[in-house]
Amino acid sequence: MAQVESTVPVQALTVGGETLTGDETRVVRAPWDGAAIAAVPLVGATETRRAVAAAAQAMREPLPAHERAEILDRAAATISERREELARLLSREIGKPLKQALVEVDRCVQTLTFSAIEARTLAGRGIPVDAHPAGTGRRGYTIRVPIGVVAAITPFNFPLNLAAHKVGPAVAAGCGTVLKPAAVAPLAAIELVRILHEAGLPPELLSVVTGPASEIGDVLVADERVRMITFTGSAEVGWELAGRAAKKHVSLELGNSTPLIVCADADVDAAAEAAAISGNGFAGQSCISVQRVLVDGSVHDDFAERLVAAVGRLKVGNPAGEDTDVGPLIDEDARTRVGEWVDEATDKGAERLVGGTFDGGHLRPTVLDRVPTDVRAWEREIFGPVLGLRTFESLDEAIGLANNTDYGLQAGIFTRDLATAIAASERLEFGGVTINEAPTFRVDQMPYGGTKESGNTREGPHYTVRDMTEERMVVIKL
Repeated sequence: MAQVESTVPVQALTVGGETLTGDETRVVRAPWDGAAIAAVPLVGATETRRAVAAAAQAMREPLPAHERAEILDRAAATISERREELARLLSREIGKPLKQALVEVDRCVQTLTFSAIEARTLAGRGIPVDAHPAGTGRRGYTIRVPIGVVAAITPFNFPLNLAAHKVGPAVAAGCGTVLKPAAVAPLAAIELVRILHEAGLPPELLSVVTGPASEIGDVLVADERVRMITFTGSAEVGWELAGRAAKKHVSLELGNSTPLIVCADADVDAAAEAAAISGNGFAGQSCISVQRVLVDGSVHDDFAERLVAAVGRLKVGNPAGEDTDVGPLIDEDARTRVGEWVDEATDKGAERLVGGTFDGGHLRPTVLDRVPTDVRAWEREIFGPVLGLRTFESLDEAIGLANNTDYGLQAGIFTRDLATAIAASERLEFGGVTINEAPTFRVDQMPYGGTKESGNTREGPHYTVRDMTEERMVVIKL
């Protein structure tokens, strides 16, 4: 809890349809230089219960589908008009390089647009009940109804678009929502909520709460009016949350230790460039940033040389710069953790080919060769600009190494052989597999999600809106 610095504006929250500034606030600081950007109110259990109650009450007077779609379309248009402003907010708030922040804003527009399409087309299906003798003289069909109040919990790394991936489908489905953004990055989410309210969404239907995660989480888990929790973040927190909320529908999109396989017949230049960019964009702080690179032994030396060269071409610096590729890690805790994991790997035999040193808040993009499989930089999600290399002798070995992880979000392979590509797509135990494309690839309408520790859902408006609705059977006796 902090007092507001005199020059820092306090961002008002909309909670339960009411504007809240709060007596206590938390200052949000830029990862690049530590400067105070704004302050947000600290809210707790009382305000969170108010938000849930308001959302549940507002759902009793549902908006027609066309109105929900029009609200989403208007919000998407506003975000498009404010593209540069919102991108600069993202760059300042989380240290995301400006050109990557612009992409996130554009993706948010698409997410809301696809959500509007779902609002217009969401429907049940006809059921041929008279296919059974007991159904003679009857007609049957299903309708889709909102699941109830949705609690949406989002991380810091895509604070605008990941919030849109939860809030957009909730609006499309007709659900009230309580949004809890990451404590270090609440500003973009607050702005998204404000834009949706200005687009015509009743404020009672969507609240944003910023405060102690444990206190807010306890309310969201315990309140029976919250029927669904959708969470993006760490596997440890996500699965603990799911265990506590056993009677709710819990949708989890969690982490990964992302593998990329480079076969002997691969376009080595393209593979090296893809690994360099996708492993280091936004300082590797994406759950599908390339982390584990498995290279056929016959092309290892050539690939490693090209990868080091590609990494060397990345510009590290101020995220506000238009040509910056790699910005700072989010905070001191992240820098300490990533640094310790890199040191552990080198202490156990990994060879540092490039990087591994800190420059202020930046870790220089790092390539480690011959990384042992029992170190955290290989086993766990590092969430930093670190690529680890190992060689393989056969496709079976490569797939075995890739699958030898608790995670299963996305994986990639570079090969010119169609049979190899198909075999990999069928045998890699991940929610998504990319061929001759970095596994960081995502478009916002595709089904995105993982297996094992990486989650239990598929995001994308078409899929999420079905998670947020229930199918109700209707039978009419003629």
